[in-house]
Amino acid sequence: MDIREEFLKFFESKNHARVASAPLVPDDATLLFNNAGMVPFKSIFTGEVPVPANPRATSCQTCVRAGGKHNDLENVGHTARHHTFFEMLGNFSFGDYFKEDAIAYAWEFITEVLKLDKDKLWVTVHESDDEAELIWQKHIAKERIMRLGDDDNFWQMGDTGPCGPCSEIFYDQGAEHFNGPEDKMGGEGDRFLEIWNLVFMQYERNAKGELHPLPKPSIDTGMGLERVVAITEGATSNYGSSLFMPLINQVSQMIGKEYVYASGASFRVIADHIRTATFLLAQGTNFSNEGRGYVLRRILRRGVRHGYLLGFKKPFMYKLVDTLISIMGKEYGYLAEKADAVKEQIELEEARFFKTIESGIELFNEELKNTKEIFSGEVAFKLYDTFGFPLDLTEDMLKEKHLKLDVETFDSLMDEQRTRAKAAWKGSGDEHAAGDFKTLLEKFGENSFVGYENRSYSSKVLALLSEDFVNVEQIHATHTGWVLLDNSPFYAQSGGQAGDIGTLKGYANVLDTKKFHGLILSHIELTNTLHVGDTVEAVVDVSRGEVTKHHSATHLLHAALYETLGSHISQAGSLVEATRLRFDFSHPKALTADEIAQIEEMVNFQIMHSIAGVTKEMDIEEAKNSGAKAQFGEKYGDRVRVVSFGDASVEFCGGTHVQNTTEIGTFIITKESGVSAGVRRIEAVCGNAAYNYLKAQRHTLNVAKESVKNQDLLAGIERLKEQVHTLKHELVEAHNASKEKIDVQMIGSTAVVIEQITAGDIKDRIDELKNQHESICAMLFQVKDDKVLIAAGIKNSGVKAGDWIKIVAPVLGGGGGGRPDFAQAGGKDVTKLPEAKEVANDFITKALS
Repeated sequence: MDIREEFLKFFESKNHARVASAPLVPDDATLLFNNAGMVPFKSIFTGEVPVPANPRATSCQTCVRAGGKHNDLENVGHTARHHTFFEMLGNFSFGDYFKEDAIAYAWEFITEVLKLDKDKLWVTVHESDDEAELIWQKHIAKERIMRLGDDDNFWQMGDTGPCGPCSEIFYDQGAEHFNGPEDKMGGEGDRFLEIWNLVFMQYERNAKGELHPLPKPSIDTGMGLERVVAITEGATSNYGSSLFMPLINQVSQMIGKEYVYASGASFRVIADHIRTATFLLAQGTNFSNEGRGYVLRRILRRGVRHGYLLGFKKPFMYKLVDTLISIMGKEYGYLAEKADAVKEQIELEEARFFKTIESGIELFNEELKNTKEIFSGEVAFKLYDTFGFPLDLTEDMLKEKHLKLDVETFDSLMDEQRTRAKAAWKGSGDEHAAGDFKTLLEKFGENSFVGYENRSYSSKVLALLSEDFVNVEQIHATHTGWVLLDNSPFYAQSGGQAGDIGTLKGYANVLDTKKFHGLILSHIELTNTLHVGDTVEAVVDVSRGEVTKHHSATHLLHAALYETLGSHISQAGSLVEATRLRFDFSHPKALTADEIAQIEEMVNFQIMHSIAGVTKEMDIEEAKNSGAKAQFGEKYGDRVRVVSFGDASVEFCGGTHVQNTTEIGTFIITKESGVSAGVRRIEAVCGNAAYNYLKAQRHTLNVAKESVKNQDLLAGIERLKEQVHTLKHELVEAHNASKEKIDVQMIGSTAVVIEQITAGDIKDRIDELKNQHESICAMLFQVKDDKVLIAAGIKNSGVKAGDWIKIVAPVLGGGGGGRPDFAQAGGKDVTKLPEAKEVANDFITKALS
């Protein structure tokens, strides 16, 4: 039985609108990921947007809980049913039906569609909810209904806002699964498995904590697909179902070890984490050291580390992607479309981590020897910063040793070095600030954009808002605020295109334009007092023309990348302004100079061939069938706008574009760089910005000619290179002539150096010695400012530099340490140098004998 499809069909038969799963990255800025089925409907429940025409909905929402408040990462693999990625089935009523129907629908689906044994079903209600208990008694015996308190059966969206009691449905897996006090309704045991939660949203909680009845109570339900599939297949663990076992079996085959549930946590972690990584990558999230990309990276690396524990020594998780697609590709077609790119990105990330994992674990184990209860935050930071170990991976390893981490020190070091990357997108279309938007939507609906055909328009001021989005009747000269026009020619920042600037003639300068909950609002600075109801001439700034050129060039660039590099190319972000464009795309490696030249040439070829720009509105299915490229995660309605330039480029796009490619002018790629693992960035200019770029390049060229005193710039540079080469050679000869002689003794096949030097860099001298010998143990001393510097270097020897230096440094009144191949220390007592050399010699002689 396809439970996902049966659920959606069932609620469609009850007049619910089927709603596709929203992207894992939500519109809600307060959330890291979509972590529940109700998240895409949150603004409806809070009243920020009006209730849709059909007040009933049903969905199967993909969810991730691996960061922030809702984080199940640590439990994955150790329990039968925790996941970082899962699917939540739900049915929703926005002020339509309530408890009676919600309970009846749930019971009908569970007992008549899923045909679960009624004798194994239990129900909980809130201790105060007499109404729900009475309704349930129509379907199930009173003895099987339990009352629980706020912790278990009261749900709220936040400290304030919609909330209410809930009712949970449990499946009894049998007394043989009893394993302690947590085996109870609402507990974390394995006997009673919660499969469905029905939330009765009937109150509004105010800032004082008071509950007030909502005028139109609503329903929000959530049923875990993984749990229900496991139950219907007779599996007592989610991981024993058909959603996971093909992945677990493949891991077992690849490593040649049998999967046994009791000791198989690593198998389960890998099976869970490949699902999360694949879905996030396929939807456009990429590996990085910040935000969602960091969560993605730590999930994959946690999976790799568990693979390492099983015995994997090279990338393996990417091989699971095709198996996952065979399980879930039918429902989520984009997985197959992005498969090659996803596998490439995962393999690259795995390879990077495998290069450092052994060194990192060696450092971890070294520090473990010195740890009694609290593991060093400094070492944890080094594991993160140098070896790429996410913090929670280190914490996971410590958890296995029953140790804690000095998180305060780690956080302090992170704060010192963190540099946050700028977001690749400059707005994706709909800002979510708090304000009087609900009132405006109910009164006016969404206002119209008339800027495709008009650069100026006589518009009526429907509303004015202060800087913090509160309705006002007027805004005075010199003040700033926001204006809602009935028909706006100003394009709202969206899909990477910058919001329009311009003027309201005689009244205000337009500083920016954005969308808030579907409303096009322009940010204005007043030159004259403006009132609600005034009619104004809204004029878009001429810079829009340059923005438009860059936007159309972005489409041609996207097509050229796809043609040149392959079908795995997927847009990962963009920025379109009057003076430049920036385009991020999935690709595993840096572009060669030839590839960049070819892409640039291809775009200019399309520009020169005078291709007409055509925009059409069509049904979304028609648009998809036409081959138009869509950006994953963008919200599209039933009707979409498709922009095409002949056969060269066909894309979904709501932005503004040139009427003919010749308007773009010259297209110049100014930079190609990496953004994160598997994501590259191209920066380019066209139109007037291209002219200015070439003018600046010509100026630079002329200055360079003057600097080399030669009109033939290349000849002048060659002459300078020859001079530099000669000077370097002379410098090296002088440096070698001035070097102190260092004595080398042999102990067996190992060269041993224990010397004091007076000149040069002590670390550089160690490196030179290591380069000169196949096997060496070298320790150098250098006196500077009445202190002694010590450096030890080891190559192809069983001795560890850190151990050696820890023996010698205390003789000089100091201390230090380092890696097995290199260590440094400092000492205060210069008079003890002869004694320190003797100790160093004794140690190394014994160690090598």
